[in-house]
Amino acid sequence: MSEKSHEALVGGQFGARAEAYLKSAVHAQSPDLEAIKELMSGRKDARVLDLGCGGGHLTFNVSPLVKEIVAYDLSREMLDVVERTARERGLRNVTTQQGTVEKLPFGDGSFDVVMSRFSAHHWHDLNAGLWEASRVLKPGGTLAIIDTITSGIAVIDTFFQAVELLRDCSHVRNYTRAEWEAAIARAGFLSRSATAFRLRLDFKSWVERMATPQVHVDAIRSLQKAVSAQATRHFETEPDGSYQIDVAMFEAVKSAR
Repeated sequence: MSEKSHEALVGGQFGARAEAYLKSAVHAQSPDLEAIKELMSGRKDARVLDLGCGGGHLTFNVSPLVKEIVAYDLSREMLDVVERTARERGLRNVTTQQGTVEKLPFGDGSFDVVMSRFSAHHWHDLNAGLWEASRVLKPGGTLAIIDTITSGIAVIDTFFQAVELLRDCSHVRNYTRAEWEAAIARAGFLSRSATAFRLRLDFKSWVERMATPQVHVDAIRSLQKAVSAQATRHFETEPDGSYQIDVAMFEAVKSAR
């Protein structure tokens, strides 16, 4: 069996599904996008970096509010979709760049804001990605991260990680709020706020978007039916497998030291 790097795995998983992510309702419409637009209000001179831009929903929402935004992703196919859609929408301040989050091709202090949405749980090295985000931010610059979070309760966490990996083998880990805040602090940021959201995932579209193999879909449904009532209640699992996840937006600033 040939070896496959994590980067190749992520690129392969998402590149072929770029259009599906662009059209995903759960990615295009959710309360966190309104929160991020509120955060960026009054930042018309800002240069922004969108780490792990995926289908570009964060980029498209922020673009009209800022001077420039760079959509950054490991997948060339995702970036092609972002470029095309930005042109179609007349968003002239959007540029793209391909690469990994652990080694950003930008100079120190290049950006006023670094943000990321539903990407970090795929990062090979969360700490390295956050350190790079800090490096390319100006002193006093803003970090905004939106991602799924776990409860910190072991039985719930184990179930959550299992279904995430079965659905998408490029998944690395969902972190607790405490783990996120500790990692952000280690990277030299001062936390400002953490805003919680609850997000419903329609099971059918959730697995179809990632083209999850049927054997894995069956395994997820089997786990959902067999897991303890504590996990079922936490995720508000519905008869068809649809469920609710916890999401948080972390806002922090780079220390001026």
